[in-house]
Amino acid sequence: MVRHGISGFNVQRRVQGHFDDSLLTDEGREGARKTGLALQGLSFSAVYSSPLKRARETAELITAQLSDAPAVAYTDLLKEINLSEWEGLLFDEVEQRFPEGYALWRDRPHDLVMTRETPNGPEQFYPVRSLYEQARQLWNEVLAQHNGETVLLVGHSGINRALIQTAIGLDAENYPRFHQTNCGISILNFAGGLGDVVQMESMNLTAHLDMPVPPVRSGHKGPRLLLVRHGETNWNRDKRFQGQIDVPLNEQGRTQGEKASFFLKSIPIDRAVTSPMLRPKETAELILAAHPNVVLEEEDRLKEISHGLWEGKLEAEIEVDYATELQQWKVAPETVQMPEGENLQDVWERTIAAWDAIVASADGQPITILVVAHDAVNKAILCHLVNADPSKFWAFKQGNGAVSVIDYPQGAGGRPLVQAINITSHLGSGVLDRTAAGAL
Repeated sequence: MVRHGISGFNVQRRVQGHFDDSLLTDEGREGARKTGLALQGLSFSAVYSSPLKRARETAELITAQLSDAPAVAYTDLLKEINLSEWEGLLFDEVEQRFPEGYALWRDRPHDLVMTRETPNGPEQFYPVRSLYEQARQLWNEVLAQHNGETVLLVGHSGINRALIQTAIGLDAENYPRFHQTNCGISILNFAGGLGDVVQMESMNLTAHLDMPVPPVRSGHKGPRLLLVRHGETNWNRDKRFQGQIDVPLNEQGRTQGEKASFFLKSIPIDRAVTSPMLRPKETAELILAAHPNVVLEEEDRLKEISHGLWEGKLEAEIEVDYATELQQWKVAPETVQMPEGENLQDVWERTIAAWDAIVASADGQPITILVVAHDAVNKAILCHLVNADPSKFWAFKQGNGAVSVIDYPQGAGGRPLVQAINITSHLGSGVLDRTAAGAL
């Protein structure tokens, strides 16, 4: 899934929506070409695009870089959000002319009401809620036609956010929690239709645009957090449950830490916090080799989930004595109490308390904080940030050495903005996450 390239209206900070006078800039066209190059290793069964000019040209430039790409199919279901009353205006003009509506757009966009023209005359509608209905319809049509295939969708900021969120079961209240950069790449893996299991492999990759992570948005007041999962261990590779057994990085894991260090070298890091366990601590130390003046802090509440009696065992060994619980862990992890260990609610409470304390410690400063932890811990944090409960635990992939980016634009006490999830492009596998898929 790709958002269109930078347009003239993006540069001018005008509301675009359905308005179709907005064209790609030279930078936007170059971003689309780079996106096509980044996707060259993938084979697409179908390519769908919004028919609006900025998305249409992006799709054409991307597919021009692909060998044997199918013809682009255009669908209104990928059109941007309909902001009929504001389209073509500068955002500053909207704020001045529609102060109440703009305040709703900023704070509770799902409650914003507008008027649009229909064949039966003017009617009121909720732009964001309508967009989520549009997204669900798109998924139902595409998934029914392309089961088991790889499909490219080229859309816009709003519709792409709605598509990602409806795929993982979030509603319109979460619309402002995800960001989509121009020509950012997101990847979703479906097990079936809408409502079946889906995994967000990554969201808003921008390294192919010569941006390791998405840029901080203008007017940013609070901290940025770089959330990293530790590098690979031998137990990850063997798919042996680690939990709170202190397994060190293997050679591949150390290489991943070094690559993460190089990847984040140009990004100023002001503070660093790690789980005290060997694998994240060593990963953090490798990253901080490029930031020698940062003191590494340890936070005990960021330890991995305790698997209790499962720790040190392979999945096949666990299945002998805990077949029912293991199956539940795969499909409904929030219902499982690890024998002599923790459940996800235990992990949620300590992990989110630690995260909130780290964010609050920024004290309103626009600083960057590195946080290095574990698969289950990072999944819990990401669920918390998008207002999802533990039932969505498996929706967020966390590769070894992966980086996720979270901003607090209004300050530490404001709503978080998830800029990117599970960036692994620095590990040499292109846009796909090919890190170890082992046990926690």
